[in-house]
Amino acid sequence: MIFEQVANGGCQSYLIGCSEACVGALIDPEVRKIDRYRALAAQHGVRIQYIIDTHTHADHFSASKQLSEILDVPVIAHRLSPAPYVDLRIDEGDVIKVGNIRLTVLHTPGHTRDSMSLVASDRVFTGDALLIGATGRTDLPTGDPEQLYDSLFNKLLKLSPDLRIYPAHVYKGSTCSTIEEELRSNPRLQKRDRGEFVEMMRTLSLSMPEHLTEALRVNMSGGVSVAQLLSEAAAEVPFMSMEEVKSRVEAGANDFIVLDVRERDAFDAAHIPSAKHLPRGQLELRVNEALPDPTLRIVTYCEVGKISTLAAATLRRMGFTRAVALDGGMKAWKEKGYQTEATPQA
Repeated sequence: MIFEQVANGGCQSYLIGCSEACVGALIDPEVRKIDRYRALAAQHGVRIQYIIDTHTHADHFSASKQLSEILDVPVIAHRLSPAPYVDLRIDEGDVIKVGNIRLTVLHTPGHTRDSMSLVASDRVFTGDALLIGATGRTDLPTGDPEQLYDSLFNKLLKLSPDLRIYPAHVYKGSTCSTIEEELRSNPRLQKRDRGEFVEMMRTLSLSMPEHLTEALRVNMSGGVSVAQLLSEAAAEVPFMSMEEVKSRVEAGANDFIVLDVRERDAFDAAHIPSAKHLPRGQLELRVNEALPDPTLRIVTYCEVGKISTLAAATLRRMGFTRAVALDGGMKAWKEKGYQTEATPQA
């Protein structure tokens, strides 16, 4: 078996492949590693045949939808997955064939209702049901400690003790374990009485994932994250350095417009000299009156450089083909000690 484990912080994803058939599958891919997965597949000479999510992720952004579109391959998930972009919905006992590799599906709910594990000949991909030295949490949407108990003690832990475990998260350094080792040393699995286990899970004091709300929205709907919006916008626009803008402003250049897209109070307090003001929230509605000449060079800026990048991308799509974004923002401009001006009070 071709096997690659790709880490992104504590999140783990996997490329598996069959060298004889030259095909592979990605398990729990993360959006920031798309180029890495494609490079690994090319390195091993395999065509990615399936994209598989073991459950609805709450702490990172799944790359399944994007990879499916890029590679024109189906997304596989459990039949209870809420994601509308899933192409192949599977259930307990189904088998996914990747060349000569067979992945048998176990429905292992508890962390989420759509959680599943994938059992191969010598290993099991446990998603967030069984972790190394821990288990999946049950306090997120659709989590259930009763279901997790059954998934662990009546399914996963009854598998062959020498099966290697590859989870979707690693928190304690080890990247691989076995069923036998987890039964012996995993502290949560020592609570083998159902009532004790359920009580333990219900009383755990765990911090919430950093991007919980946004990750669930994106992974459950197939929408886009703020980071993806910014990345796509940044790919559509060039940037202008603060030094270049400063030089042009000081020279009194009249062949370009400095456009402040912050809110009125921020603009009034301090802005780049000679800048025009058009808040990002009003850009599309007021652009024709505020910027009648689409041939002018326009440099947008905001406080830190994110909203201005979105604004510049919008302007380019609207026909302002010379729009650029300031490489930085007003915060960095002031930190450099560059001149600002305030709106005179009435």
